[in-house]
Order: sequence, then structure tokens, then C-alpha cells
Amino acid sequence: MVILDRTPASAPGAPSSPPRKSTPGVPWEEASQPSDPILPYLRSISKAMDELGTGPQCDASALDRLKCYLTECIRKYGDEYQYSTDPRLLKIWILYADVTETFPKVYKQLEEKRMFLEHGLLYESYALYLCAEGRIEEADRVYVTGISRKAEPLDHLKETHLMFLKHLEHFVEEADVDSQPSKKLKNEPSVVDPWSACTMNSLLETINGDLRTFIGYHKSNKVYYGKVPLTSSLNVLRNKVIELGGRKYQIKGSTGTGAFAKVYKSTVDGNAEEMVALKIQSPPFPWEFYMYRQLDMRISEVERPSFGYAHEIHIFSDVSVLVCDYLPYGTLLDVINSHLVVGRYMDEVLCMYYTIEMLKILETLHSAGMIHGDFKPDNLLICYLSGEITEETFRSETRDEQNQGLSLVDWGRGIDLKLFRAGTEFRGDCGTSGFRCVEMQEHRNWTYQVDTYGLCAIVHMMLYGAPMSVQKVPGAGGGYEYQPKAPFKRYWNVELWKKLFSTLLNAPSNGSDVAVLRGLRAAFREHMCSNRQLVGKLNQMLAKQKASLCSS
Repeated sequence: MVILDRTPASAPGAPSSPPRKSTPGVPWEEASQPSDPILPYLRSISKAMDELGTGPQCDASALDRLKCYLTECIRKYGDEYQYSTDPRLLKIWILYADVTETFPKVYKQLEEKRMFLEHGLLYESYALYLCAEGRIEEADRVYVTGISRKAEPLDHLKETHLMFLKHLEHFVEEADVDSQPSKKLKNEPSVVDPWSACTMNSLLETINGDLRTFIGYHKSNKVYYGKVPLTSSLNVLRNKVIELGGRKYQIKGSTGTGAFAKVYKSTVDGNAEEMVALKIQSPPFPWEFYMYRQLDMRISEVERPSFGYAHEIHIFSDVSVLVCDYLPYGTLLDVINSHLVVGRYMDEVLCMYYTIEMLKILETLHSAGMIHGDFKPDNLLICYLSGEITEETFRSETRDEQNQGLSLVDWGRGIDLKLFRAGTEFRGDCGTSGFRCVEMQEHRNWTYQVDTYGLCAIVHMMLYGAPMSVQKVPGAGGGYEYQPKAPFKRYWNVELWKKLFSTLLNAPSNGSDVAVLRGLRAAFREHMCSNRQLVGKLNQMLAKQKASLCSS
């Protein structure tokens, strides 16, 4: 039996949690009217808990009374609509499930009744119960379900889920080491091609159960039913209406075409003011939708806009359609090209601004255990603040406004490290000219370098207006290191740029790079704040850029 907390709810400094001590709390008694019929039960339950002993001296009669009060309250008011969002009743349900040891049954009942599904407490409490029972995979699925439903408080639920994953990862790592006396895990890491057909098929099979629980996931075993095939050319699809999930999308133009998918901008239900991006892919590919939902769960609300949004996916036997946000200001590649068209390079201040944004994006992403895998300028959408940038914008570790700077999209090559054993390294080629990290070029293992090399390649394009080539040169401490072939211009802040390239082009293949990214970002931020004129100049450049690149 679960040991119950005997502290009265009305006592000063009393804990606000239910008996299972790891369950988060909601105050037992809130301001209530005398006519509140639940209040007497709350008082009786609190009194019974106060009388209840712990351990071998447990008071059986007090436990019986507690069960009686809980059962009667559930019987009388458990189905009452007027209490269906009352956190006090949810807590009574949870305590009832805990004391009667019927949590799976209670959770199923509340699912069927569609009650309290917006409360994070429900999912967190049930996940903790499952953990105590050793049902780890089920606990993870419960967390995922709650987060996909945006149960509140969402940030707390995400944080608890991340803590759960970290403890799980540590447990698995220890188990692996214990099962291998030679401890090969540390010396001989697992090596995987994350994009091979074999790996992707295995991953899709692994996540299949999670996909069905995500909001916006729609699957049919039939072929797409529309009159016009979605794989048709833009000339055929332009102004055609596609009906998906009860909504009508009218295709207005193309925003990009890749090796495996086409992306179109479309209006929604005839509203020209509501525009989305439709990513059409054949054969169907749900992996990107999974990655977007992982971002929803692992990235904080204020940072989340920096990674794009997917609203829903419609999967047919022959094609899939991913419905995403549409941003009208183009990509970072468009910005770079806009300078080259007039024979100029991007100003160093603007380069620094976008470098800071990219460092922040990768720092946030890698700390969440995810890799983008296709980090290039045409996958970075331009965003603008509603007002001007200030020194505080750079100094603050917490954004005061969303949609700032850049938004990273196209997660088809994304890697979820949670799905691989701790210490896994990768060996596979992204196949994107100019963005293949040194490790890929030399057929060596890599992890985060696939992203950080992409960042260096983008910075090089911004500074020089040309793709990056690297060379191997003698290192300061012996051995060799990689650096760009092109020399730095003397009027740049050479030390900052040299440190960026030297650090990221020579990163080790294992271990987190979050601290390194944070340190580089801090150095660029300090430089931007060292002279007020730099921030003013940046605002002028962004205003001019927005005016010239704004699309209709």
C-alpha cells in the first residue's frame, strides 16, 4: 500500500500534494461557498488522512473511512459536469485511484468521460504510478499524450517529462554498463546511419504508437481521394482546392521543392489573410510530424517559435500532406542573395545578429536531445520583432518576445537522440553539397557536428558571399585543425570569427556542445552591447531588409 502523508491540509506550511508523495499538488481547500457540496468531503478526507498512521502501525479504520469518503464523493459528484474542471475533484479522483490501487481503471474512466484531459496533474500522477510499477514505456506515452494535448501547466509537464527522460537515460546507461563487464559502451560506442532505410523503418515502427496519440495526426489506408493528384506540377495545382480534415486549402504558389517533397503556400477556407504551407511528400513520410511534436514537448513556450510549427498531417497510402505555418519574409538564403545581387556582402553587424540567433537555436535544440541534420540557410525562415532591438535584447537570457530573428524548419532529417542508446554516434552522409561536415567528408563518426558545421557554412556565406572550403593546418597545441581557406578581412572582428570557426570545425564527435555554443553566443552578445551604435545600425538594416523582402 502507498504510504500516505498525515499532515493536515489546513496546517500552516502543509504540503499541497495528495498521498503519493511524488504527485504534484493542488490546494485541497479553496475559497468555497457554504453551499459547496464537495467541501464537507474535503474536510472529512483531510481529517481521515490526519488520523491515518504510516508504516506497520497504519490505522485500518482510518483507511476504511478514507476509502468510504472518497468512494461516496466520486459516486455523487464524479460525473457532475459542473465539477469537470474543478482541480479539487481531480485530486479526489487521483487519491481514490491511489488508495484503491485502481489507477489504470480510473485513468481509462476519465479518458472515456473526457474529464480533466486539460490538466497536467492527471498525466503526471498516472505516469508516476506507472513508473512505480516498472511500466516505463507506458509512463512515457502518458507524458507524451498530456503534452500533445497541451495540458496545463504545460511548461511544468514538459520539465517533468524531461527529468523523467534523463533519469531513464541514466538508468539504461548503467544497465548497459553492468551487463558488459568490459564496459565497451564507453570505449566502443554504437554507430548508426540515422537516415538509412533500415534505420528509418525501425524508428517509424518504434514511434507508431506515439503518432496515434498526437493531436493533428490523421491516417487513412486509402489513396488520396481528390480529383487532382497531389504529386502534379504547380501549374496543374495552382488555384486548385484541396479538402483535408474538413478544411479547404487553395494552393497559391510554391515556396520550395526538394528531392522528396514539394511545399506550397495556400489559403485556408477562402480566407486570403490565413495562409499556411502544405508540404506534400510521396511516398508518405510521418517522421517530420513526429519531430515537430517532440519540439512542442521539449522546447519552452518562449523559444518554441524559433523551430517552426506543424498543425496536422494527413497520411494516405500514396502521399502525405503536412500543414505548417507560413512565414512571408523568405529565408536566410534570400537575405544572403539579396546582397549578392547588388554586388555587396552582408554587413558584419547583420552577420553577427544572425550568428547569435543560430547559436541560440542550436544551443536550445541540442540541450533538448535533438539534431536538425539539414542546417542550411534555405531552412531558416526570417522573422521580425514588432519593435526595435535593444541592448537588453542581447543581454537577457530570456526572450521578451516570440518570433525573433529566425525560425528553423524542414525536420525530415531530424534526429531524436532519445530513440538511440546513450553514447551512440552516427555515420551517414547528408548528401548536401557545401554542408557535409568534415567527419562526413572523411568517413568518420559525428553527432552534433552535422548542425554546427552547417552553422559555420552559413556564416561563411554571409561574410564572404561564397560557399565555405576548409583546409587542414598545424594546430597551436600540436596536431592538426581545420579552418576556412579564405582569409579574414582585417576590418572585421577577427578574434570572434576565428574563435567561432576554430571551435566548431574541430569539435569532438561525442559529448554535449551546449556549453560551447552558449560561450560563443555570449562573446558575440558582449560585442554587440559594447557600442550602442552597433544596435542602432542593426535596427536600420533590419528595417531596410524587411521593406525590400516583404512578400505579398
